[in-house]
Amino acid sequence: MDFIGSKRAVDEGSAYVAGGVNSGYRTGLRPNPLVFTSAHGCRLTDIDGNELIDYFLGMGPMILGHSPHSVIEAAKNQLDVSLLVAGQTPLEYEAARLVTELVPSAELVRFASSGSEAVQVAFRIARAATKRMKIIKFEGHYHGWFDNVLWSVAPDIAMAGDPLKPIPVAGTEGQEPGDNLVVLPWNDAEVLEEYLKSGEIAGIIMEPIMFNTGGVLPRAGYLERVRELCDKYGTLLIFDEVITGFRVAPGGAQARLKVTPDLTILGKALANGFAVAAIVGRREFMDLVGTGRVMHGGTYNTQAISMAATVATLKEIASGSTHLAIDKTGTLLIEGLREEFTKAGIMHEVVGFPAVFNVRFDLHGPTDYRSAMKANRERYMNFSFEMLKRGVRILPRGTWFLSSAHEIKDIESTLGIVREVLNAGI
Repeated sequence: MDFIGSKRAVDEGSAYVAGGVNSGYRTGLRPNPLVFTSAHGCRLTDIDGNELIDYFLGMGPMILGHSPHSVIEAAKNQLDVSLLVAGQTPLEYEAARLVTELVPSAELVRFASSGSEAVQVAFRIARAATKRMKIIKFEGHYHGWFDNVLWSVAPDIAMAGDPLKPIPVAGTEGQEPGDNLVVLPWNDAEVLEEYLKSGEIAGIIMEPIMFNTGGVLPRAGYLERVRELCDKYGTLLIFDEVITGFRVAPGGAQARLKVTPDLTILGKALANGFAVAAIVGRREFMDLVGTGRVMHGGTYNTQAISMAATVATLKEIASGSTHLAIDKTGTLLIEGLREEFTKAGIMHEVVGFPAVFNVRFDLHGPTDYRSAMKANRERYMNFSFEMLKRGVRILPRGTWFLSSAHEIKDIESTLGIVREVLNAGI
């Protein structure tokens, strides 16, 4: 396969769009950013006519696959009713009810348009509830692209220095997070408690499973200990489940791992490709928003078409059929990958769950960002590029997303291409 048409289109589009893309996370991919003409089920068709088996799935949202009938029909039907009313529709209440039935921490819900902005609402709630200002985040965890939290997400280990020192990204140099942001290594409850003892921490935000930059599971007992410490020191526990929500289980990581935070950020799989996110949590904290003490607004929050899609998506997830299908295909894929890597003599680790997992080469058992970065990332990126050239699109960072649209034949085709790539040597 070649991708010359995509390159030409991006180059021409660069006359009107900065860099030819509308998200910084679409730049730098080999051989160049791709331009797509259609997406159905688990397959993409690009401007060159290439058909690709897709494990990007929109970077995670498309848990039902591309253009699922139930979601598309719900959106089409709503187009004949209303679009944006600057008020409420029954759809948002139905969507919120479904969220509360699925997600353990969701006693009340507020919808937003992106995970990045929902994180900001969580910070406001934590600060208002505790009358404190400091927030703890963890190195390697991503919580949106706003200046006050886009620190130490993927620092260069050779230059990162002290893991407790926030590392800026381009555009935030010259600014300081001040006294309001503390960056700690993840999976270390003793270090965390030392900071909580000050009584100054309003909230702790984390990915309950670190999928953005390495695919690391929490150590046994770690999340439970963090929950205990938050209760002990009066700090709110915030789970960023933008990736894990509705994926690792219908109720997210908190349902599977049985640790309930005070607040949760949801997005991606929440609406299967529509721009919907949510902040959910315990009633006593969410009431701070409900009463207007904590400001949360947004012109496009609960836009009717997106709410129709959210309801349709959540009904599919709540039925159990989505995860039943993915458990079968995802397990087959994980086991198949392990078998092929082993046959090829590649030291590897596949970490996660059927609907979302991470693959790394030449490393076992990392516990945080720094240890995860010791994996052979260059080798894996070469592997992902060779897969793309043969018709399978996987994220170069190692995360694989599955949908209920993937079938056994798609998994078998994928594993056949994996075998071909490995036989050719990487």
